[in-house]
Parts: sequence; C-alpha cells; structure tokens
Amino acid sequence: MHDWFKRKTGGFRPALMMVAGFLAVILFGAVLLSTPLASRTGAWTSPMIALFTATSATCVTGLVLVDTAQYWSGFGQLVILLLIQVGGLGFMTMATLFSLLTRRTITLRERMVLSTGLNLNDPAGIVRLTRRVLLGTLLFEGAGAVILACRFSFDFGLIKGIKLGIFHSVSAFCNAGFDLLGEEKAFASVSAYVDDPFVCLTLMALIVIGGLGFFVWSDVYEKRKFRRFRLHTKLALITTAALILLGWVLTLWFEWGNPATLGALDTPGKLIAAGFQSVTLRTAGFGGLDQGALTDSSLGMAVVMMLIGGSPGSTAGGLKTVTIAVLLMTAWTAICGKTEVVAFGRRIAPRAIMNAITMLVVGTVFAFGGSILMSHIEGLPLLPCLYEVASAFGTAGLSTGITPGLSVFSHCLLIALMYFGRVGVLTLGVGVLMRRQSPPKITYPDGQVMVG
Repeated sequence: MHDWFKRKTGGFRPALMMVAGFLAVILFGAVLLSTPLASRTGAWTSPMIALFTATSATCVTGLVLVDTAQYWSGFGQLVILLLIQVGGLGFMTMATLFSLLTRRTITLRERMVLSTGLNLNDPAGIVRLTRRVLLGTLLFEGAGAVILACRFSFDFGLIKGIKLGIFHSVSAFCNAGFDLLGEEKAFASVSAYVDDPFVCLTLMALIVIGGLGFFVWSDVYEKRKFRRFRLHTKLALITTAALILLGWVLTLWFEWGNPATLGALDTPGKLIAAGFQSVTLRTAGFGGLDQGALTDSSLGMAVVMMLIGGSPGSTAGGLKTVTIAVLLMTAWTAICGKTEVVAFGRRIAPRAIMNAITMLVVGTVFAFGGSILMSHIEGLPLLPCLYEVASAFGTAGLSTGITPGLSVFSHCLLIALMYFGRVGVLTLGVGVLMRRQSPPKITYPDGQVMVG
C-alpha cells in the first residue's frame, strides 16, 4: 500500500503538508491582523500581538494579549472568526468545501491530507466523511447561533445579538474560547453569564460535540446503538463523560465555599458554573469563573484536564481522551499481570500503545519544561506558569491573567506550544522526521531490565 501511494504521489507526505498548511494560515492571518483595518484605533498592530492572536485563533486556543472586543475592529474580529473556523475544521476540510461547491475532482493527494488532518489511516471514504463534517458543522453551529442570538438579543439588541450568537457559536464548537463580551470589562469572557442556563448549556453542548471528533459523529450517525459503535467511539464517549463528571464534582468540592468563585452563587448557579468550568477546561477556554481566584487544588486539577484535552480528529487539542484511555487500560493490564490490552472484546494494537506513551512523555516534557523555564525567566510561581503552559499546549485558552504581562520570550514559547498542541506532536513528528517504514531486517534478542 505504501509503495502504491508513493508511486501515485511522488513521495508526497500528507502530514508534512498539514504541518506547513497550518503554519501558512497562521502567517497569513497575522499579516491581516497587523494592518490598520484590523484594529479599532486604525493603527498598525505590533507583529507579536498579531502573530500571537493569529496562532491562538488558528490553533483554536483562546489565549490573548489584548481583549478581542476592545482592541480589534469588525474586520479584525471577522479575520479571527475565519481563522477559528479554518483552524477548527482544518484548512484542507475548508478547501474540500470549495471543491465540492465547484464540483472539482478531489485528488488522491488531497484525500491523503484530509485523512491525516482527521487522524485517519485510510483515505477511503474520506470525501463522504468530510461532507458529513461540513454538514454537521453547519447544523450544530447554526443551531447554537440561533439559541445564543435569541438570548444575547435581550441584552444587546437584535443586530448585535445575532453577531454575538454567530461568533460565540463558532468559537464554542471549534473549542476556541474567543469572545466579544469584554467591551465594558476587558478579559471578562462569559463571566456575566456564569450561572445563565441558556448561555452555559448551549456553549457546553457545542464544546462537547466539537471536542468528540468527526469520526465519532459519523460512527454514531451510522450505527445509532452503543454496542455497535467502533472501539474508538466507545472509548471517546466514555472517557469524555467520565472526565466531565470528574471535573464537575471536583470543582464543586474545591470551590464551593470560595467567595471569589462559586461561593457567591446560589446552589443552582453553583451547579451550572461548576459544570461549565469542567467542560471549558477541555480545550474550550471560556472563562466563566475567575481563573486567577481558583484554589490551588482547582488549578492543579485544571492543569491535568487541559493537558488531556478533547478527542482525536476533533476541533480540540491536548493529549486526547483516547490516548489517556489507552494508557489507563495499559496500566491496569500490567497490574493484573496480563500481556494484552483488551477493551470491549477488542485488542489494542501495540503501535497505538506506543503512540499513547509517546504523546504522554512528549506532552509532559513540554508542559513541565516550558513552565519551569517560564517560571525562571519571569520570576513567577511555578503553578500559574504551569497553568498557562498547559492551557497553551492543550489549546484550552484559559488564563490566570498573567499572559498579557509576560515577556516576548514567554509569548514565543506559548506560540510554539499552541502550534504543537493543535497540529499534534505525532503528526508533526511524522511529517518532518518519518521516512519509509519497513520491517526490521534484524531481530535482536530480549534484554532484561528492572522497572519500578
């Protein structure tokens, strides 16, 4: 199969194309955001602010150096919205939309890039899946926009309510976390609606659906019953539900009496706000609660949740839910003294386990290495730095408030982490480093090592 692809594509590597494509979108967006048209003042925007914002939008993160509503003009906000949409769905998915509209034939090379962008190994059926992705995106974002527009219209009027509904629906579905609610108070995010069921539940639904992954949608649509779902879908659904429930319970426990967060709300408000906090930690980035006022226990829990992120092949970043599920099952298998990792009557391939371990090791090195470096350079405590780094790598976008005041070096570090977190460490490694795989010519004897 590899030789056939190689003959047809001239040695083309789709992962490298995806890596370069995301970088090109970021740079193009940064150029547009740096122009006077993009700022409210009509002045040129500094390259760092433009590049940071373009990276955050394309990598659907949500970390910002300036408030989106106060700093950017209508044109600038439109550019950010388009970058979010392209970054969330993938630039090749958007290119496929153009091809479908113009009835242009989608080439084998394009199908391979599409399958890589959606974390699929086989390009067969990729165009059909892409159609479902585009249709599902239109359906979910449209429904979310209508609900949010109706709610925001009560506070901002019909025209602005529609604008806010569309922007926040796209931002939530793509797990981006950008908002336009900071006109009166910068960086306020959705804190004014922290206990509003219409806003919170709508955003939560969009975040979860966008973070489940396009393959999961397709499988659920086709099979309809849980027992018929593929193993990937089962693991993604179960792990997502477990993480949301765990985050909700822990947030209630850690923040119930904190007057700066949940303590000021009534019981229904606390339940809604804690649930929203649990969901938004999963790479969404909307700040319902003041992240800088969270207890250390909540900050530590949030770091773990942000690093895990959403599911493979979704609009989310991070290590991914299925990765964590595979790691936990591998650990449990070892504890039980078994040699094969099995779930729902299916064996997990050794290659998948190696990929999961690689993701965990690389992600941990990035997170702790970056936070230690940032803490040393900025002279700040380690935990807030770890929070910002985990937010960037997990493309969560939440902040304790220290990001705008960091040095240029730390801003560049966060840009790199956002990029790696969205594109994917394994995809980047495959695209840049991987050569033709072939069976080993030499098999070495086993060596005994002591572990633990």
